[in-house]
Amino acid sequence: MPPTALNWPLAELRAVLAGPWPDAVLEARAEVDSTNSELMRRIRAGDRRPTLLVAETQTAGRGRLGRGWQCGNGEPGGALAFSLAVPLAPRDWSGLSLAVGLSLAESLHPEIRLKWPNDLWCQGRKLAGVLVETAGGGGASEASRQVVIGVGLNIAPLSGEGFSTLPMWLQELLPGIDAPSALARVVGPLAQAVRAFAEQGFAPLAARFNARDALGGLPVRLSDGTEGVARGVDAQGALRVQTAAGERLVHSAEVSVRPLATAGGG
Repeated sequence: MPPTALNWPLAELRAVLAGPWPDAVLEARAEVDSTNSELMRRIRAGDRRPTLLVAETQTAGRGRLGRGWQCGNGEPGGALAFSLAVPLAPRDWSGLSLAVGLSLAESLHPEIRLKWPNDLWCQGRKLAGVLVETAGGGGASEASRQVVIGVGLNIAPLSGEGFSTLPMWLQELLPGIDAPSALARVVGPLAQAVRAFAEQGFAPLAARFNARDALGGLPVRLSDGTEGVARGVDAQGALRVQTAAGERLVHSAEVSVRPLATAGGG
């Protein structure tokens, strides 16, 4: 395995994750196709240990709805790409990706907004994306499944070429921050957020999400052509869209949502 170019705070994070998951594995790789894909392969092969995997380069990053997932400038440290795989048994899975995005935004900067259901935006530009996948828990019960939470966060300046949505990078908000320090900043709160979600669901987070909602009050178009005005999310994390036919609740598995002012964006 080629050595990593950056000094990742794995010892520090091991202590952070040991509380909720004493057998957690932490690993930094110079390159993988996708951190989510790698952890899903391990789970399907029978490795169900809680795992944090960070990669300096992804060659085939993946996003929601089968889209490619490009973040960073291709250089080590240009982006932070990591995935966290843990066992989870929430009463309701609805809103998990929103809870993850909210945790990241709150850990990083007060100006960061959340573009439902899985992106972090700032100044109308995309800063980060979240991809949540699950695999069967194994054994007789499916109540506890393995969840893989993938995060791609732009750190260093980008040209904007090749992106469907103009990119933002964290160093614009936090000059001097690098990928290892960003990882150290977000992992502890993320672990707490995931555990809290398992116990309480999304409802306690809805007001905090709506306070950072990048779409709130804006005219939007759904991928099926429906237009309306975004009115925040409900207690399950569904997007409320006021259309000519009345309010419509949009669930993340169904459609994508774009503000009409930037209809070419992500």
